[in-house]
Amino acid sequence: MERLQKVIAKAGIASRRKAEELILQGKVKVNGKVCTTLGTQVSSKDIISVDDKIIEKEELVYYLLNKPRKYVCTVKDEHKRNKVVDLIECKERIFPVGRLDYDSTGMLILTNDGDFAQMLSHPKFQIPKSYRVTVKGILDKNDLIKLQNGLVLDDGYKTMPAKVSMTSYDNTSNRCVLEMTINEGRNRQVRRMIEAVGKIVSKLHRMQYGCVKDDNLAIGSYRRLRPHEIKTLKKMANEGISE
Repeated sequence: MERLQKVIAKAGIASRRKAEELILQGKVKVNGKVCTTLGTQVSSKDIISVDDKIIEKEELVYYLLNKPRKYVCTVKDEHKRNKVVDLIECKERIFPVGRLDYDSTGMLILTNDGDFAQMLSHPKFQIPKSYRVTVKGILDKNDLIKLQNGLVLDDGYKTMPAKVSMTSYDNTSNRCVLEMTINEGRNRQVRRMIEAVGKIVSKLHRMQYGCVKDDNLAIGSYRRLRPHEIKTLKKMANEGISE
């Protein structure tokens, strides 16, 4: 027996949190009857439907995509923009784990495993994410210290300490390149951190997600996550480590 919201998440319909919302909204039926009780125990013999569509068990799949620019990390987009899910050829209903904004590139995990996605994206698990950031303007020592120690964003949120180093700069073009590792994933966080020290990001590339990176994966290409990568990501989340 498993909780209803967990079964929905495992089926790749939605994250567990979203599955709970669907249940409370009366959109879930068990054996033909609407169920609005969170935590309802169901078995493999029960027939579960969401929006009157019966859930069919899918193989759990895990992909790593090197996201190109001009793609959105949503399953649906009202503006008809390119979607990252359309870059991966698979029959399963996959969705991105977290987001990279429209103009950013880099490592993005997609899966139909709702529990796995929830585990990786929840702030309390502090999965480290590393970025290469090209900045308009050259940061000074005080700027770097502020980024490293944590600073207040435009919405009043104080960021956690981050690993930040300047790898190169060019006085002629007035640009510098940073490598940043953060353990959070707030909306446009890296860009907003740079804006908080008075500079603007011109390019943003995620180099690594947790233990997962692939320098040989071309922009727009993807591969399956390897078993040891999946295992290590789960271990990192379970232990709440940040490294």
